[in-house]
Amino acid sequence: MGLLTETNAQYYSGQQVFTQPAVVNQVFDWTGNTDLVVALAGVSNTNFKVLVNNALITYVASAPGASQYTLSAANQITIGGTQVTGDVIEIKLLQFAIDNNYGSYEYIKLDDVINNFIVAYVGAGKLIPSAKRTDIMFHAKRGLQEFSYDTLKSIKSQELTIPPSLSIVIPQDYVNYVKCSWIDDAGAKHIIYPTRVTSNPTELPIQDDDGIPTQDAQGENNLAKQSKTETRWAAQGSENDLRPDDYRYPFNEGLIGQRYGLQPEEAQVNGKFTINERTGTFSFSSDLAGKLIILEYISDGLSVDLDMKLPKMAEQAMYMHIAYSILSGRAGVPEYVVNRFKRDRSSALRNAKIRLSNIKIEEISQVFRNKSKWIKH
Repeated sequence: MGLLTETNAQYYSGQQVFTQPAVVNQVFDWTGNTDLVVALAGVSNTNFKVLVNNALITYVASAPGASQYTLSAANQITIGGTQVTGDVIEIKLLQFAIDNNYGSYEYIKLDDVINNFIVAYVGAGKLIPSAKRTDIMFHAKRGLQEFSYDTLKSIKSQELTIPPSLSIVIPQDYVNYVKCSWIDDAGAKHIIYPTRVTSNPTELPIQDDDGIPTQDAQGENNLAKQSKTETRWAAQGSENDLRPDDYRYPFNEGLIGQRYGLQPEEAQVNGKFTINERTGTFSFSSDLAGKLIILEYISDGLSVDLDMKLPKMAEQAMYMHIAYSILSGRAGVPEYVVNRFKRDRSSALRNAKIRLSNIKIEEISQVFRNKSKWIKH
């Protein structure tokens, strides 16, 4: 049996068309891979629409009337009233849902991984005679998190504009940053590097004349609302009084690491950033105000249901990870068995990394051609 479960129309156009029989409240089953979602109260997350003879009809929670529909069960649409025989009913995904479904054959859902593992590795006559589904689910999720950090192609990115405050909020599903770049008029990326010449304090206690932190009526430290370090860093720009042209001033706030004792991360004009843990933001230098940037970062693969999927090239590595994790945590399992699955996990993970590195010999050859250039001093 083939593994493709949706038609070309469902995959490429996100639509499924039915012909209406003469039935009241007819139920139509959507069979595409993307589950139908209707808007929750106060949230606009509907991912589809329903049309009758190319005319849009509206959603109601229950008891649909004429020109209305309801989602009667999972992926089942019920249209109210009596439609004319031969009417054309169309369920169509919205464009963002169609885009999210493109390339879906490359992945396997985490729930399918768990089901496959239970079938293949758990049962009488197998090394794992029994295992709770919740235990397998735990190890599968932990494996997806670990794989996301250094194995899977799990880099996310956001296109943002740096506001006058010079700060942008850390993304909701952020774990660690990969790269931050500003975009020029040609659409090319220029890497923005983190800086070590300043930092963001995590607490801002207010001191008395003796330097002792002061407390409020509850005995808690009084804290300032704004960091003086961050204010001074934001105030210095690429052109101000802190950047004298006289080379006899090698150590200056605006020239740290840029002349005497050159520091490579400072010897560039793409700007700098720090991560402010106190405010949960990325803070940028003032020369980047108004710039368009792309923030690339990694998540753990568990933030939303859409992320809980695994590339098929790493599927075997996940099975070996779950098996090793279960066996290593059980009493009475011989050590040689645990070591065997530890080696199998390591080998499968190495194979997954090689596969997902997506190395192409033609691309490598093209890059190597650049290595023969003379570097002029």
